[in-house]
Amino acid sequence: MATFDLTRLRAVVFDTDGVVTDTARVHAAAWKHVFDAFLRGRSAPFDVRADYLAFVDGRSRLDGVRTFLASRGISIPEGGPQDEPGAETVHGLGTAKDALFVEAIAHHGVAAFPSTVALLHELRQRGCRTGVVSAGRHCRAVVSSAGLMHLFDVVVGGEDAAELGLPGKPDPALFLEAARRLELAPGVVAIVEDALPGVEAARKGGFGLVVGVDRSGSPGDGPRAAAGTGARAMRAAGADVVVADLADTDVSGRVPVGRP
Repeated sequence: MATFDLTRLRAVVFDTDGVVTDTARVHAAAWKHVFDAFLRGRSAPFDVRADYLAFVDGRSRLDGVRTFLASRGISIPEGGPQDEPGAETVHGLGTAKDALFVEAIAHHGVAAFPSTVALLHELRQRGCRTGVVSAGRHCRAVVSSAGLMHLFDVVVGGEDAAELGLPGKPDPALFLEAARRLELAPGVVAIVEDALPGVEAARKGGFGLVVGVDRSGSPGDGPRAAAGTGARAMRAAGADVVVADLADTDVSGRVPVGRP
């Protein structure tokens, strides 16, 4: 059980995919489609569970391409934003994945985890501020599609990172930017993450509480269903506590009225 103690915490910042919204499987499926087409005749297919979790999950789109291909000993040109989707460059593969993800959420919408929504309501009722971050460039579109924008005081996505020149996870820059926008020191902010690079980033940033969400025991066929990140790995990366779902959390106290 993880407890958000609002006598010392003033805000909770959530990762988007896999914590707030059930979109990790959509990302993983898009990556598999793109990488399998590229890898044909070069290497074994992309493993939607092991490869996604180890090399792509929690990273920016371009970092995901670089890290995964490096794991296969493959190097391709960096290219640029003007590259056609599917071009054999880092940007080309990243753009192809992005297009597939956008198409999928446009057609099927976005589902939020009910336990996360319940926790958000509880936190806000007790005076706690909330934020949401994502390494992806569609953070606002995903959160809006899930109907949750009203539950967050700040949103920091991949588009903000690109505009501000912020490095991706495991660098803590995204989380620190969220804390800056909340006008709070990291020590009074909790981070909720489900990816190892994000957990590592939160610990590096000096945040007051780092909660890992490990859905490896959850039913279903998503990338974490049979091969989750693992509580042990999350603790090693810096999580203070790991839960299987945010239903396994509690909120104590409340933020005093007038306190930032």
